[in-house]
Amino acid sequence: RFPRLAIKGSGPIIGKVDGPNPKPRLSLTSSEPQTRGRGVQLLSQVLQQCYGNLQESEVEVLVTFYENRLKDHYVIMPHVLEGLKALTKCLVLPPGSAVSILKSVFQDAHVQSLMLAQRSCVYCILINLMDSREEELKGLGSDFVFGFVQSMDGERDPRNLLLAFQIARKIITQGYEMGKFTEEFFEVTSCYFPIDFTPPPNDPHGITQEELILSLRAVLTGSQRFAEYLLPLIVEKLDSDVQSAKVDSLQTLAACGSLYGHKELSEFLPGLWSSLRREVFQTASEKVETAGLSAVSALVASLSRSVLSSDSEDVLHVFLDLILKDCLHHLAEPDLKLVWPSAKILQAASNASYRASLKVMSAVMPSLLEQYNTQTQVSNDVPLLLLLLVKSVLANHFCSLSSSLAVMECCGALAYIYPEAFAMRMVPRLKEAIFSGTSVRRRCVTALASVSSQPSLVQESVPVLLQILTSAHTGMGSYFVTSVCHSLQRIAEQAGQDPEVGQIFHDIVIPRLLGLAIQAALQGETLSHWPAHQVHYASLMASRAVRLFLDGDVSFLPENAFPSNLQLLKVNSCYQTRTVCLLMACVCSLPRSVEIPEVDRLLVELEELSFTCLHPFSYTSAAKCFAGLINKRPEGRTIKTLLLRYHPLSTSLTDKLFSLLGDSELASHAADGFYLLMSDSPDVLNRGCHANVRIMYRQRFFAENSAKLVQSFNSAVPGKRKAAYLKALSHMVNNLPKQVQLTELPALLPLLLEALSCPDQGVQLSTLSCLQPVLLDPPAALTTQLDGLVARLLALNSSPSMKVRIASLRCILALSHLPDHLVLPFRAKILQALAVPLDDKKRLVRKEAVLARGEWFLLGNPGR
Repeated sequence: RFPRLAIKGSGPIIGKVDGPNPKPRLSLTSSEPQTRGRGVQLLSQVLQQCYGNLQESEVEVLVTFYENRLKDHYVIMPHVLEGLKALTKCLVLPPGSAVSILKSVFQDAHVQSLMLAQRSCVYCILINLMDSREEELKGLGSDFVFGFVQSMDGERDPRNLLLAFQIARKIITQGYEMGKFTEEFFEVTSCYFPIDFTPPPNDPHGITQEELILSLRAVLTGSQRFAEYLLPLIVEKLDSDVQSAKVDSLQTLAACGSLYGHKELSEFLPGLWSSLRREVFQTASEKVETAGLSAVSALVASLSRSVLSSDSEDVLHVFLDLILKDCLHHLAEPDLKLVWPSAKILQAASNASYRASLKVMSAVMPSLLEQYNTQTQVSNDVPLLLLLLVKSVLANHFCSLSSSLAVMECCGALAYIYPEAFAMRMVPRLKEAIFSGTSVRRRCVTALASVSSQPSLVQESVPVLLQILTSAHTGMGSYFVTSVCHSLQRIAEQAGQDPEVGQIFHDIVIPRLLGLAIQAALQGETLSHWPAHQVHYASLMASRAVRLFLDGDVSFLPENAFPSNLQLLKVNSCYQTRTVCLLMACVCSLPRSVEIPEVDRLLVELEELSFTCLHPFSYTSAAKCFAGLINKRPEGRTIKTLLLRYHPLSTSLTDKLFSLLGDSELASHAADGFYLLMSDSPDVLNRGCHANVRIMYRQRFFAENSAKLVQSFNSAVPGKRKAAYLKALSHMVNNLPKQVQLTELPALLPLLLEALSCPDQGVQLSTLSCLQPVLLDPPAALTTQLDGLVARLLALNSSPSMKVRIASLRCILALSHLPDHLVLPFRAKILQALAVPLDDKKRLVRKEAVLARGEWFLLGNPGR
């Protein structure tokens, strides 16, 4: 505390110090400036030590005193500023004092005429007040910015520039009003851009050029309002011959990307691109090239994030079009020097965003692939360009792009050529994404299968997929186990007959899958997510599978922890009997040349399981397995197995199926049997599983049995049994080739129309599915039945089944394409009826109703 020191603001100032012989000292009021200066110096030095102990009233008096001293002789000015600097640190600075101090400093102190230390003092005063009295200073409006601009204008010392840039950054980030002085503010800071500073040897202050560059860059790129000034300045500075200036300018442009949007950038994009293209194409400096590519990425990323209004142009596509126009044609000249700079620019643009990568890849990949596939002598650069561009996509957007079939195919082709690169870079990245728990895991699993086209890649990808299955078995992520199994299947299929891949599946994959499935069955878990896969090393695998299911031999399974008395085909638990689907996949997919060991014993067990098991999935799988085995034997007994081979016994067995159509309890199930006979079999009885399938077996079955079916229908008692005949007929017709349908339709049309009135929704849906393609090119017989057809279709618009409603609307839409003279009489009736499904509770139904009603509304209009 001051010892009895009395200070008055504007009158005579006397300092009195206690002592044994007090003697007044008139230094503060001396007529000599140097003497007054020493007095102010002493006071300021005391304040620097004890400003934290002052009271508000004392600070108020001192502020008034120092403000008046700013008008005193210039030799006093340095000491006054030191005192004010100390006072601005006071926590008890009175309200209004901050503004008062700044006004006095801006008015009475010509900062740039002061020495270095005094200018530093002014900047520190501003920083102190901005930290503690922000709201007061903002009350000055744009006058504060104007005062700062005047104070900084002409500053040359790097130490003070760091302080000035700090103040400028605070003005921007803390939201001070710039108003009409925005351009002046930018000019007073941008005049230092780009920074050209070399610190002197043994500089004790340690200020570096990089420190100044980053501080100034934070100011110049801090506000969108500077875009109209900064972007032309960058284009201008890129013409410099100094490499460091080019790099600084390019890096500053890249920094703008995080703040600027399409509004700020659109006007300057052509000039910016021209400069960027020149720097990347013509530079011999790696630093300049790297900075230029980073700037391209930053601009593309900024434009990709911009939110467009309905009437604004997509500036991203405008900028990418500029890039593609100047770079794409160089890729067609892979022997020239601009091919790689062009490729790097395209890669930088692709890296920036998903949207950009789609546009660039769709423009570039067809050209490169065409060169690769059509030219007899392709430059080595072409496959390298493909790899470079695709790798850039893979590295940044693969999880998003993996839904694109074209990208998948391209990656698979490249992985086949460059397996080491994909194994080293892509498989670990996909594994990381898969186990990260994000929403893209399923797509990454599919992507992993796409690139697994070589044994070295399969060795890397298969353990990842098996690890997922093991994790799913313990309760993690079971929802996408099916995708993992499909991916394993795809890997096996695309690897073909490669012996290395076959060995991997034989030794690792198949035993692991069987082990996990059986372990799940023993623990009572569902197996609906555990399909088996194509089996290699057929004979050995068949032998192992049969021994496993007949004798419980688990010796070949990994991590063998199963009971010794395992009986998977016995009716003990539905969870265990479900595993028969794995047996089916193992033995029924084998070529007919592979001998199945103990096949007779196996058939007996499967037949027993089919008749005694009460679980539908188990007994159906057992019957399918039984049928698959019989189909490949010289003789057999199951209906479809015999039908596919034109076996003589098939007639007697189909007669038995016909007889069941008259059974009161089994009629509907027997009708569904006709669907099984006529439709494709995805899992057992197909050529992919080496089944014995004769050509045109459907047509032959229809020709032999359709008349019998019609005759049985006509003689049947109305009710459920009659409906069963219609259902069977609908299944048969629906699975015929279209040309055969057109031939047979005239004779069967009355029955199909009758089927539309059948209460069974399955019959309705099957019949509608049959009629829709026929209506697009109808036979003459159909035109005589339009009255009945229209009435029945309109009635189905109110069906409880959404699928039936949708199918009927599609048929009504197809009718609108018949000749006008045939359908115009129905126009008014149909338009009125279609008003009802327009308000359907299901969106998909409403969509079909809108399409159908629109076509019928236009019916008869010229130009339709």
